[in-house]
Amino acid sequence: MIQRTTNMAIISLRLDSFHYSIFLLIIIFSSSQLAKADNTTQNFHYFCNPNNVTGTYTANSIYQTNLKSLLSTLTSNTQINYGFYNFSNGENTNKVNAIGLCRGDVKTNECLSCLNGSSNNLTQLCPNQKEAIGWYEDEKCMLRYSDRSIFRLMEIGPAYYANNMVNATDLNDFNQVVRDLLDNLTSRAASGDSRLKYAVARARGPNDQSIYGLVQCTPDLSESDCNSCLVQSIDRIPIDCCKDKKGGRVVRPSCNMRFETDFLFYDPTAPPPPPPSTTTTNTSSPGNSNTTTVVIAVVVPVVAVVVLIFICICLRVRKPRKKFKIQEGEEDEDVEIEISESLQFTFDTIRDATDDFAASNKLGQGGFGTVYKGRLPNGQEIGVKRLSRDSGQGDLEFKNEVVLVAKLQHRNLVRLLGFCIEGRERLLVYEFVQNKSLDYFLFDQTKRTQLNWNRRYKIIVGTARGILYLHEDSRLRIIHRDLKASNILLDEEMNPKIADFGMARLFDVDQTQENTNRIVGTYGYMAPEYAMHGQFSVKSDVFSFGVLILEIISGHKNSGIRHGTSTEYLLSFVWRNWRDGSPTNVIDPTLNNDSVNEIMRCIHIGLLCVQENAASRPTMASIVLMLNSHSLTLSRPSEPAFYVDSGAGDFQDMMQSLESSSVQESVNEASITEPYPR
Repeated sequence: MIQRTTNMAIISLRLDSFHYSIFLLIIIFSSSQLAKADNTTQNFHYFCNPNNVTGTYTANSIYQTNLKSLLSTLTSNTQINYGFYNFSNGENTNKVNAIGLCRGDVKTNECLSCLNGSSNNLTQLCPNQKEAIGWYEDEKCMLRYSDRSIFRLMEIGPAYYANNMVNATDLNDFNQVVRDLLDNLTSRAASGDSRLKYAVARARGPNDQSIYGLVQCTPDLSESDCNSCLVQSIDRIPIDCCKDKKGGRVVRPSCNMRFETDFLFYDPTAPPPPPPSTTTTNTSSPGNSNTTTVVIAVVVPVVAVVVLIFICICLRVRKPRKKFKIQEGEEDEDVEIEISESLQFTFDTIRDATDDFAASNKLGQGGFGTVYKGRLPNGQEIGVKRLSRDSGQGDLEFKNEVVLVAKLQHRNLVRLLGFCIEGRERLLVYEFVQNKSLDYFLFDQTKRTQLNWNRRYKIIVGTARGILYLHEDSRLRIIHRDLKASNILLDEEMNPKIADFGMARLFDVDQTQENTNRIVGTYGYMAPEYAMHGQFSVKSDVFSFGVLILEIISGHKNSGIRHGTSTEYLLSFVWRNWRDGSPTNVIDPTLNNDSVNEIMRCIHIGLLCVQENAASRPTMASIVLMLNSHSLTLSRPSEPAFYVDSGAGDFQDMMQSLESSSVQESVNEASITEPYPR
């Protein structure tokens, strides 16, 4: 029986446990993803362009050459003996990333053979597709490749589910045993190291049945991400996988789990992965047996004592995670934060990746420090933020960013790969984003021409989706507090990625507002209730987003538009033209007038976001709906905050009034800190 569960071809299969070797697998793809399987691929589960985010490559192109070379290297690498392969090849749009993972009980030669078969099948069944994934021979191995970054990223789709057709008995007891077994295995696998996150075990079920379980994650995942992926898989059992069945499996790109009753489907004798290779010298030689006996008699007790002491020390000091205590400024609010050690890089690794922080690898500099481009030993490009020792952003912002961003996964958020704390060094390691930040293009007279309206609209929509994820859709509810053009990074296709979470704050799910004695952010983007009274909420992020929309449309910085010797605040300029019926004066002259209606709608949305009354501003969910549905009627905006009606010359007076409190502004428009609110 086959059941299609999603539009991504997630399949549910029910199979007799005694006939797993004889079955016909039918995979349903959409017309754009369909590839016919021949007799050699009947036990091969695959998806072509599974996430509909990548395109195709042409025959004999540089991308195809890089892909062939990468797959050949991956499937012939005998130096790796723990079944996990992650490599990259190429540069920029021709860069290919690949992951190969074998089941924990599969021997090295069998693993490489399985990956080689998967490589042949994927390139045959997904011709010219830049992204593909496949599982071969009952998940003995998984191979995936893509032109986007896929390392250290938890991905739960596409997936497929399979289950035994035979019903279990004593269902309450049976289901509880299965759940307990898989939960226990999840904890064991998640705590594995960077070579293997795999666990198997047998449990005794009702009527003395043997229930076998297996779980595994790609070892590049953090402990928390591995645990999350497996928990989500186990949660599918009573829904659409294998409720009340004697066996079943859930298979995803980042993890898989399986259980069977009276059917041992894995090799229980498989040894654990060998330790990292070291050079050893064989010093044994035939000799006097009495000498050997004396050596053993002396050495063994000494070693035993040393090992015992070492174990005691480890038990005393060992912690699965590092804990940092963060104090929130004047509020004396202690927050104990746990950071997975799997995210930590050594300083030497980052120094080597950046060529000792060479000037040629420098990408930019702000009040926080310097950003460098680097390359890890596996070929992955990274961006490294190195906090300066005299930066206004200290351990608080650093640890805050590590904790929050490590738990966020969205295509419009820059992805944190890890961090380094060593001596006085504080470094953050991110995915490398090719096209720098939005302000690099938007506020440059020449580079601005590269941002046509389609690109600007894509940046507006993508940024809105990223903020919506932070506010409502992520596991955490986060207020960014420092949204601005310099914190919107652009990838090689000019897709926006929100960055810099050093100032972000975590909210409870049902929390709507909070007060702070520590005002952080950048004037011009800060909502009035926050800048003046320290009150922040999701609506303060909405205000910043509205300013950003108006900057994108006008090409002007919010810090002011010059009229001869005077300067007018951006919101005053936009509102004055909107009120006087001349909103086209706001539009950047380099934009094509073919999209005037859409641009005017975005100006309208921007003005709704920057209204003085926070309650009148729309939520991000409403904004995303407004951007996606042009037929939706928009309400009439009221006068924006910080609007100066008496003329452009009052701009400086207004800014001086805002900054009359004790404020120290950081370099290059980076975030500022105000110790006391007005």
